[in-house]
Amino acid sequence: MEQLEKELLELICQTCNVSPEAGRDVSMTGPLIGPMSQLDLDSLDAMEIVVVVQKKYGTRIDSEQTSRKVLESIRTLARFIKENRGEP
Repeated sequence: MEQLEKELLELICQTCNVSPEAGRDVSMTGPLIGPMSQLDLDSLDAMEIVVVVQKKYGTRIDSEQTSRKVLESIRTLARFIKENRGEP
């Protein structure tokens, strides 16, 4: 697990009131939002995640289509942040 992915998992658990224990075995490539989410996150959680990510990382997740793609998994979210912050 990359450092950014680990950091995002902790941030998501904290933001969405998910116990840290629930996040221990989460797949970085599994669905983040919806009925298949290992963290049991829904669309309201998605909005909270978008807001906290924008504040913390200075990235902007614009449209609903973009947010759906970005929030597919923790890995896609981490990739989006890296690409939009100019990190290698």
